[in-house]
Amino acid sequence: MRRAYISGFTGSAGTAVITKDKAALWTDGRYFLQAEKQLSSSWTLMRAGNVGVPTTSEWLNDVLAPGCRVGIDPFLFSFDVAEELKEAIAKKNHELVFLYNLNLVDEVWKGTRPKPPNKPIRIHDLKYAGLDAASKLSFLRAEIVEAGASAIIISMLDEVAWLLNLRGSDIPHSPVMYAYLLVRTDSAILFIDNSKVSPEVMAHLKNAGVELRPYDNVLSEIEGLAKEGAKLWMDTSSLNAAIVQTYNSACDRYFGGNGNKKSKLRRNDSLKGQSKAPTGVYRVSPISLAKAVKNDAELEGMRNSHLRDAAALAHFWVWLEGEMARGAKLTEVEVADRLLEFRSGQAGFIDTSFDTISGSGANGAIIHYKPEPGSCSVVDPEKLFLLDSGAQYIDGTTDITRTVHFGEPTSRQKECFTRVLQGHIALDQAVFPENTPGFVLDAFARSSLWKIGLDYRHGTGHGVGAALNVHEGPQSISYRYGNFTSLRQGMIVSNEPGYYEDHAFGIRIENLLCVSEVKTPNNFGGLAYLGFEKLTFVPIQTKMIELSLLSTEEVKWLNDYHAEVWDKVSPLLDGSARQWLLDNTQPLQKQ
Repeated sequence: MRRAYISGFTGSAGTAVITKDKAALWTDGRYFLQAEKQLSSSWTLMRAGNVGVPTTSEWLNDVLAPGCRVGIDPFLFSFDVAEELKEAIAKKNHELVFLYNLNLVDEVWKGTRPKPPNKPIRIHDLKYAGLDAASKLSFLRAEIVEAGASAIIISMLDEVAWLLNLRGSDIPHSPVMYAYLLVRTDSAILFIDNSKVSPEVMAHLKNAGVELRPYDNVLSEIEGLAKEGAKLWMDTSSLNAAIVQTYNSACDRYFGGNGNKKSKLRRNDSLKGQSKAPTGVYRVSPISLAKAVKNDAELEGMRNSHLRDAAALAHFWVWLEGEMARGAKLTEVEVADRLLEFRSGQAGFIDTSFDTISGSGANGAIIHYKPEPGSCSVVDPEKLFLLDSGAQYIDGTTDITRTVHFGEPTSRQKECFTRVLQGHIALDQAVFPENTPGFVLDAFARSSLWKIGLDYRHGTGHGVGAALNVHEGPQSISYRYGNFTSLRQGMIVSNEPGYYEDHAFGIRIENLLCVSEVKTPNNFGGLAYLGFEKLTFVPIQTKMIELSLLSTEEVKWLNDYHAEVWDKVSPLLDGSARQWLLDNTQPLQKQ
């Protein structure tokens, strides 16, 4: 929000760098078009990843005279990213300065800056969570002991929410609350604004053995840990630089220099013979993977919420197609608002899971487009319409994209759509050995596009939380091959290949999938083989398909999928919505 305030760019990923006479903003391919629109002429757009575009540190080294001081807010940078920046700018003798008590954007923003949210937090019911908070804390404490640590500090908000079976509404669309959690082998402290905690939640936390402290007390507690010689487990890829630096500096102060040595303690490392001086235990958070592998109750909630979501979408699509047919003039925002109304009518609905991407024509080519009242387009029945949306329900999280035409698509649009669909089918049908990282599967979704020299600038799949954040790690299906997390049974990922023709149209087809075991005739290497179970059940518009491009097997996949959509969703519908579902799940015949 600070970056949006100072630059005007509202995308979810980006870095602003401001010197005395220059301002530059880096973002990735998903946001190039959006940034072009939103940045004023005082800003230089840096298209990260493009050939010849410098990184932030390269740019700083180039534009600043040697020996400058570069400030960051250490609460907003992970320790790893801050260290990387520090090392890179040191090449030109620049110094990285941590501004602990002063955010320079806030100095400009002053009185108009919104107050922090303080809505109440709620308990995530055990029937949806599947495991109580005390059991999750026991699992975590066993991990702490095995790692040779005496405590772990957790700052990822979805990890705190998952571990304690709590949900909040501090961040739009994500059911989390601002908090830190410190777990020791015999106690736990939740740092949070007390006004959000009801007596019921207080009792829930007490029952799990969790104390409350003010949110701002976290650094003094970390300092105290170092002073008493506690070995603190820190995931420096996500933990902010302020906390890591506070612990390391306190270790230096009290014990003379041991804190900053990154002691990479592996499992089974002997701790004998080490000095009693505290050292950080630098390892990935064990909660990240535990949260990503859903238990039976979480999977059941995801399946159920997706069916109710599909029913809401059937009501929505029959309404929108009817409005288009009668020549109604609807803006992209009005369409998104009406979709929200249909979803709100479903049991357990809480919020949308992200800002609805409702893009007509050229706006569909803006990958993370958000229509704004006053500046958005009217939905044009003669152009492609891309709708990427999702919901937070009490029992699950949804995320679905469908691309449709209300009139007659061009042959170019049909070919592009069909090749995106072929990629979607190829990934959906993938079977792979356990221990396979997601990037190995990314090419499955691109190969049909690659055959004619087309591609898309985003990953093919992201992890999804169960009644939690719509984007979660550690798994992904992406051409960014640095993520070696293997896909495991119970993980949920999206399957969303696309194609975008700048200033013309955009296509994306997205379902959510659950990784599940597949029975294969052989088990080479003694490994289990995995595939995907579909969670999303909404028709794919068949008039967009160039049937001549599809193989017999691909046509069978589509017909089988539509038969399953009808079987699962029709019992939840009646009247025109049921008829719409029937019309849109009719089998295709390949000539």
